[in-house]
Amino acid sequence: MADEPGQSGRVFRFGAFEASEASGELRKHGVRIKLHSQPFQVLVLLLEKPGAVVSRKEMQQRLWGEDTFVDFEHGLNAAVNKIREALDDSASQPKYVETVPGKGYRFIAQVGEATPAAASPVAAVGSPPAPIETATLLTVPQELPEAPRRVVRMLLLLIQITYLAFYFGALANFREIREIFLDVNWLPPVAMMAVLVTTACVLIPVRLYLSAAVAFDFARLPAKFRRLFPVLLPLDLLWALSPFLLVHHISEGLALGMSAALVYLPFAQRSLMLMYGKR
Repeated sequence: MADEPGQSGRVFRFGAFEASEASGELRKHGVRIKLHSQPFQVLVLLLEKPGAVVSRKEMQQRLWGEDTFVDFEHGLNAAVNKIREALDDSASQPKYVETVPGKGYRFIAQVGEATPAAASPVAAVGSPPAPIETATLLTVPQELPEAPRRVVRMLLLLIQITYLAFYFGALANFREIREIFLDVNWLPPVAMMAVLVTTACVLIPVRLYLSAAVAFDFARLPAKFRRLFPVLLPLDLLWALSPFLLVHHISEGLALGMSAALVYLPFAQRSLMLMYGKR
């Protein structure tokens, strides 16, 4: 049985927006934005599957039903237009709702889902909303401040350049690094060198792609990075040890401090990507 208004339901957060399934309300920075029931249901359907294509047939079955004789095509087009109007979005340069020709629609922005905390049946007029506990330890978009887009892009480019410098520096000092691996004697030097070369050769194209994407302001970069992040994170954390490859030139304490900073860098990059998506 569907939840009645007022019962607990999901809360979707994206950019400066928040969509409450229980109340059927869309808000921006806490201010309610007018959106009728049917467009709101279409929005929720898209928010349930961020980054995935939701077919028009699926929307018809979910919202209208197969046995309902209505002008479904016109109704869906009107609903999507109302969503874009509410989100200040456009079909030609989408920030949130992308049209996939011949298939359906896709929500391309980062989406966080939260569950409302238990609240009393009657809330005092003018009282602040109940705190919402997010379902992840990672930063969500609504926690991040607005920042000049140029600054965000510059910082993202600096991160890519930093990683590239470590990759090329390691590949340029084979003999010295092999000696370090021999001294450490954790694993066979050949195996450690193989890991170093393989990961560097995989990550160099990734960093070059991200650099180009930021430089040319790719519209869907945050959504693509969200899918890339789980794969990129363990490799970045492995390369956080790379300052110890410089122990012949710097102290072990400095190498440790640099490694600690590099452990944080992937998460800083993720936060910047979320800020980048706030168009």
